[in-house]
Amino acid sequence: MTQRKPEWLKINLVSGPELASFKELKQTMRSKTLHTVCEEAKCPNIHECWASGTATFMILGDICTRACRFCAVKTGLPTELDLAEPERVAEAAEQMRLRHVVVTSVARDDLKDGGAQIFAETIRAIRRRLPFASVEVLIPDFQGNWDALKLVMDAKPDVLNHNIEAVRRLSDRVRARAKYDRTLELLKKAKEFQPNIPTKSSLMIGVGETLEEVIETMDDLRSVDVNIMTIGQYLQPTKKHLKVEHYYHPDEFAWLKEEGMKRGFSHVEAGPLVRSSYHAHEQANAAKETIAKEALPQAQGQ
Repeated sequence: MTQRKPEWLKINLVSGPELASFKELKQTMRSKTLHTVCEEAKCPNIHECWASGTATFMILGDICTRACRFCAVKTGLPTELDLAEPERVAEAAEQMRLRHVVVTSVARDDLKDGGAQIFAETIRAIRRRLPFASVEVLIPDFQGNWDALKLVMDAKPDVLNHNIEAVRRLSDRVRARAKYDRTLELLKKAKEFQPNIPTKSSLMIGVGETLEEVIETMDDLRSVDVNIMTIGQYLQPTKKHLKVEHYYHPDEFAWLKEEGMKRGFSHVEAGPLVRSSYHAHEQANAAKETIAKEALPQAQGQ
């Protein structure tokens, strides 16, 4: 039986000046032949974020080598590898006068480094054009290639994001080829490479997990020193994808946020329409402040 969407999942569309801003941003993306995960993954916040001049660039094409059962991004054998893409992303970010730039990608298991070099070059290109903007990258797992991860970390993004997506019990059913423990290992390695760079991960709920399992996932992420966590409601993009098993009430999300903050995350964003890059700038600032405070006593003790 199909679950009926509750009232709190209704999305308000923008109008007036906000709609004009949305259309302008869309035209910028098209003119530079860039992709956004906002469109490809059918994000429910696209109108709100784009109207405020925020978007998540999706590099390395729009065809993913994996077929995760929750994701609306196209699956197949990619043919696109555009070496000029990093500069075009930077140009667009500069044109939009962004303060916080989020860059993600499809999974490119066909590439030896999974696209890590393009990620690194995109970070550097944005830094050249927008030296005062922060850069967040949401990366795939590079199939456990830690040399590829180091390439990205050496470029020093302001936030390293890699999503755990589902609780341990459901991970294999929800994600294609990605592994729960490999995600934890990647987040741990990222901190080993660059201890002062905040790490972040996202969990979607409503696919059959229990609240106890969500708490266990929080504890697993904190065990590898993840700073930022986002939790959102899974929404079925098409009939071919996983069905929604449960719609969580906003009060339950508020409780999860409280539980996450108790566990030591610097920031927890939790809500029915929350996605990984939602309010990303605020998340990054909170994490940086927390890491700086933690480092201060250590520096004073030296």
